[in-house]
Amino acid sequence: MSQARRRVHQGVLKPLRRPLLWLGLWLLAVALVVVLSLVPPPQMPMPQHGDKVEHLLAYAVLAAGLVQVLVPGRTLVLAGAGLVLLGVALEWMQGSFTATRQPDIADAVANTVGVILGLLSAVSPWRDALLRLERRIGGG
Repeated sequence: MSQARRRVHQGVLKPLRRPLLWLGLWLLAVALVVVLSLVPPPQMPMPQHGDKVEHLLAYAVLAAGLVQVLVPGRTLVLAGAGLVLLGVALEWMQGSFTATRQPDIADAVANTVGVILGLLSAVSPWRDALLRLERRIGGG
């Protein structure tokens, strides 16, 4: 990796062995959430407000993933805000571009609460779980 790219990564990404791999997997997870938000929903019984729990958990996992990959600071906060905006945009797109989905402000709120909960992992002992895992696996 070039020196310039390494400096950028050091300023934004945690010092993981394969930071771009982890970032790529996180982006794949985001893409999965986007697709699942826009395709027709599965026809299965759901408890009342069960979809809100799904929204909260999905966005909490995405935000907690950010905490694992990004260094704490402005970039992490901006990326978290981007997740909130993504959740709102997807709700709007469900109403504007799909025939099988309807926008729901409560879903957008659940997404936002999930992002906040995920970002709060930055102040928990879990904030560097991926770094510790890589060290344990890599023997470093």
